[in-house]
Amino acid sequence: MNIAAEIAKRLLQIKAIKLSPQKPFTWASGILSPIYCDNRIVLSHPEVRDFVKKCLIEKSKDFSNFDAVAGVATAGIAHGMLLADSLGVPFAYVRSKAKGHGRQNLIEGELPKGAKVLVVEDLISTGGSSLAAVEAVREEGLEVVGVLAIFSYNFEKAIQAFEKANCPLETLSNYDVLVREALAIKYVNLIDVDMLTTWRTRTGS
Repeated sequence: MNIAAEIAKRLLQIKAIKLSPQKPFTWASGILSPIYCDNRIVLSHPEVRDFVKKCLIEKSKDFSNFDAVAGVATAGIAHGMLLADSLGVPFAYVRSKAKGHGRQNLIEGELPKGAKVLVVEDLISTGGSSLAAVEAVREEGLEVVGVLAIFSYNFEKAIQAFEKANCPLETLSNYDVLVREALAIKYVNLIDVDMLTTWRTRTGS
């Protein structure tokens, strides 16, 4: 089974990913985008959720041995927890910024001293939030074996950022596979594909 293709099809089926080349979405950053991705929707569909969980377990084998999982807040928390629970390893999550009260934690939960940690994210765009979480874990004196995500836009800037941070990245599926699958099921046409490819190259460089 081609995991990347199957994940892409299922994300399209449950509308966790929507494509609209003719009427683009507006991201929070202001970027006009022909794609909108919200993998939290996976959590509301038990069959897809279970499939994603099984794929995360299988893909996690691509990394060297790790002792714990850390989810990236907020969307990576649930998927990271599903993986950690299935593997029977400790779990924590990393905030985008420290709490403004109490112990002002950046990492919530306990990660064993000297642990090797796999960071889990739902979506990779520029890679900024994921790599900030990686840095937070490293600053605790822990080793990050890599980042595992459900989907990536395959932006060149993200690829370079992960290489610069010396952090391996694996995803269950990605933009290129998604576009191919969308064309195969006639979700988009060839003109749309050209627009989608141009947008990704222009935005991600």
